[in-house]
Amino acid sequence: MIYWDHNAATPVRPEVAHLLARAFTEGGHGNASSVHRGGREARARLDGARARVARVLGCAPKEVCFVGSGSEADALALKGAWFGRRSPGKRRVVSSTLEHPAVLGALAQLEALGADVVRIPPASTGQVPLEALLEALTPDTLLCSLMWANNETGVVQPVEALSRECRRRGILFHTDAVQAAGKLPMTLHEVDADLLALSAHKFGGPPGAAVLVVRTGVELHALTPGHQEAGLRGGTQNIPYAEAFALALELAHAERPANAERLRHLRDTFEHEVRARFADVFINGEAVPRVPNTSNLTFPGADGEALLIALDLEGICVSSGAACASGTLSPSHVLRAMGLTPAQASATLRFSLGTSTTPEDVERVVAALARHVPRARALGLE
Repeated sequence: MIYWDHNAATPVRPEVAHLLARAFTEGGHGNASSVHRGGREARARLDGARARVARVLGCAPKEVCFVGSGSEADALALKGAWFGRRSPGKRRVVSSTLEHPAVLGALAQLEALGADVVRIPPASTGQVPLEALLEALTPDTLLCSLMWANNETGVVQPVEALSRECRRRGILFHTDAVQAAGKLPMTLHEVDADLLALSAHKFGGPPGAAVLVVRTGVELHALTPGHQEAGLRGGTQNIPYAEAFALALELAHAERPANAERLRHLRDTFEHEVRARFADVFINGEAVPRVPNTSNLTFPGADGEALLIALDLEGICVSSGAACASGTLSPSHVLRAMGLTPAQASATLRFSLGTSTTPEDVERVVAALARHVPRARALGLE
């Protein structure tokens, strides 16, 4: 099988799997909130994982909050900030139309609570114009949220300049950095965010392990009450997963420069070879910076679902440009926001490469596309 869906989930790294196996069998069973020896040992392990994450990200350990998913981290950041800092004179929340569904869902909930939510659309390149974002930052703005890198196109957003301007104006800045980890230089030196969300299963860790960085001084209201995680997230901490997150992040950070260059070369070779066979293929986000592993291709006139199934039958795993909702396929909100028609969005596939990708994989995927795109186009014309 060729797995080219790393933006959805990455395989758990062998080192992380080994750590988890040992943690669950040999690591002790204490609750980090207990005062006895077992509890103190558990607390030491948790504190150690927190400190390791902080070292990589360039923040203080007390600013690292362990949560269960990137979606939870985003919800805690947005809704927690709204409840923790809202006032009659601060009702505006600024974001974009191409955010992850976790952010879009939280924004909709804030809107129902009385927030004035402004969603800025991207340009046709897939990048949200910085000027439009800055113009939306009025004096009554409480919070601004912009993803670091888009999960569908890989387009990198202007988060560095935006975070700097938000800090100058006293506006909280949140970034969903889930797709940036392991692909871009990523510390709080690059983006001076108040709130930053990460998820381990995007860089070789297990699903269910995530972090929200909460900078010192940010008032955040807990969505799950409790004393754990400095009162930001109640519930007994999952210490093995905290340790797994820390290890996966350390490894991804250390290997990123070489791995990113290798993946960029493979991605560019793939796009070049596909274009050599299909001159009309469109690379979404090509004109602006992208993460090195992601290629979002539109094959005009093709039935994207048929193409996806044909590749799957050959053991090639990629993602469709259409998102499943209520059992029906609807065009990607990201591609539609970029100006693609429903037909174009439905003729789009996302190819997201990873550490296991080889040059031979590129050759095999290109050959499969050469066989199946004409058939998918024939189906698209029916």
